[in-house]
Amino acid sequence: MTTTAAPTSFTWSDCTTVEAERWHRKERLAAAFRIFADLGLDDGVAGHLTVRDPGDPGRFWVNPFGVPFRRICVSDLLLVDERGAVVEGSRAVNQSAFAIHTSIHRARPDVDAAAHSHSTYGRAWSSLGRRLDPITQDHCDFYDDHGLYADYRGRVLESSEGDDMAAALGTGKALILRNHGILTVGQSIEEATWWFLRMERCCEMQLLAEAAGTPILIDDAAARHAHREQGTPLAGWFTAQPLFEAVLADQPDLLD
Repeated sequence: MTTTAAPTSFTWSDCTTVEAERWHRKERLAAAFRIFADLGLDDGVAGHLTVRDPGDPGRFWVNPFGVPFRRICVSDLLLVDERGAVVEGSRAVNQSAFAIHTSIHRARPDVDAAAHSHSTYGRAWSSLGRRLDPITQDHCDFYDDHGLYADYRGRVLESSEGDDMAAALGTGKALILRNHGILTVGQSIEEATWWFLRMERCCEMQLLAEAAGTPILIDDAAARHAHREQGTPLAGWFTAQPLFEAVLADQPDLLD
């Protein structure tokens, strides 16, 4: 697929009011949790995905603590402010979700969504304390576009560590959290979801390739060219659409 950077007039939905856009984002966020569950990317109570509220950029919607990803509906989502207070919803919020996502959303006004879960291959790769190499075309989505948080202090509970993670992310679309897993961001929840799925698969591929031998790296010019074609926000959003359309059709209860 060949794409170009998203034009400045491009929008992720056809909504014309804040209320409609809020519902759209919540619908897509609930669908993202179902996609993660369907693909086995959830793990107990760990993991959190967020999307910025269109009416107040300092607030974001997030999953309630302890609710299985495969059971999350629109009505379950929590609205959290910059102090960690739940301003809409009746359940508790994961403290790690607040500590990480508040810092990410504050540091990156250019992105509206972030995704983190304790996926199998992301965790395995993170233990190596390395960035991904451009060993396949898919890896080029992250070429010179992801960071490494080279520290581990236990469960993330302090906003100061969230700030350190945001600094390590920089302007990239993804972050490898050493001994912890992976995190991705996007201008839409669809984009952030797709980069997480893509990075998880890239971690798997690189682990397999290095177990078999020494992978041949794609050269810099070719990797940059592939990144320009398939590593854009529009490409991430578009590639995720079939997944979202399928889960919305197959699991309409998520709209409850």
